[in-house]
Amino acid sequence: MLVLEDGRRFVGRSYGSEGQTLGEIVFATGMTGYQETLTDPSYAGQIVLMTAPHIGNTGMNDEDMESRQIWVAGFIVREPARIASNFRATRTLDDDLEAQGVVGISGIDTRAITRHIRSAGAMKSGIFSGDLFGLSDSEQLERVLAGAAMRGRNLSFEVSTVEPFSIPAQGERIGSVAVLDLGVKTSTLTYLAERGFEVLVLPQSVTAEHVLSLKPSALFFSNGPGDPAASDAHVTLLQEVLRAGIPYFGICFGNQLLGRALGFRTYKLPFGHRGINQPVLDKTTGRVEITSQNHGFAVDMPIEGIHESRTGFGRVEVSHYSLNDQVVEGIRCLDINAFSVQYHPEAASGPHDANHLFDRFRDVVLASQSAVAGETK
Repeated sequence: MLVLEDGRRFVGRSYGSEGQTLGEIVFATGMTGYQETLTDPSYAGQIVLMTAPHIGNTGMNDEDMESRQIWVAGFIVREPARIASNFRATRTLDDDLEAQGVVGISGIDTRAITRHIRSAGAMKSGIFSGDLFGLSDSEQLERVLAGAAMRGRNLSFEVSTVEPFSIPAQGERIGSVAVLDLGVKTSTLTYLAERGFEVLVLPQSVTAEHVLSLKPSALFFSNGPGDPAASDAHVTLLQEVLRAGIPYFGICFGNQLLGRALGFRTYKLPFGHRGINQPVLDKTTGRVEITSQNHGFAVDMPIEGIHESRTGFGRVEVSHYSLNDQVVEGIRCLDINAFSVQYHPEAASGPHDANHLFDRFRDVVLASQSAVAGETK
């Protein structure tokens, strides 16, 4: 039984592990890439509904894992594949859902649920199976209502690495980048290393003093779950590092935290942007990029004009925005070396339209190094 916060109920078949799970219900529109979705830490605390009707046909493997485990609170599919049929598969999706205790539901009208969420917005929900299927309607709803809301919730500590680790640069080393792990994906770290960065992955609990003591060439804030308004410590860290003149690149959660560091507020979207088919306009080039996204919050800034940072970082402008609903999808600072995007340029899985942003980051860092070298001379 799937139970929504507003009392809507949907009956289906147990899928994955049996029991109870609670979380914010959201939908993802990708037709492929369910393994990357499941292992994306940004989905922590959320029950994910896949709008594609047939899920599981390519199985699971170790190469496509975006982190160490499945993070979704629950999983909803219309029709699970009866068998896994792919030469790369080493196990089935069902195997991983059961092994990691992910409670799911299948055989359910995902189209109707998606249409409802688009009208009513993302909300608390719960899946009840096994013995808990027999709970009364009122008791199931009470449990859903007692669950944690996403607004005001800090989930970074749940998904971040506990110990720091490093990844060597591939090819010629151009410097080091300190990566604050707020729920980073494996492919992001790989792309940074491929650009010649030695990648220093840090727990979300580190201080600005620790980051500066590493003398990094740049700072990177990753994607991650939760409400950016509940991450004051990360905003303070970012502000201190920016004042030290270190170049910055942020994606997804890192975009929202840059917005906050510059003095702008964030807000919760009605149902968020999730999937691998989100159109974004790059105002600099005039090019439309099809992007991979997973966010339920956004930065509150006018998409036109140049704005003054309310915290003393100079001029700021919106560099990208969504063509679906004009939500801010990118920020560029004009007086400091800092920029960010709301979507996922690593696009695992998804289109590669925005992968060039890692090259842009590399160019920004090299230009900063050249400027420092010139001043030294």
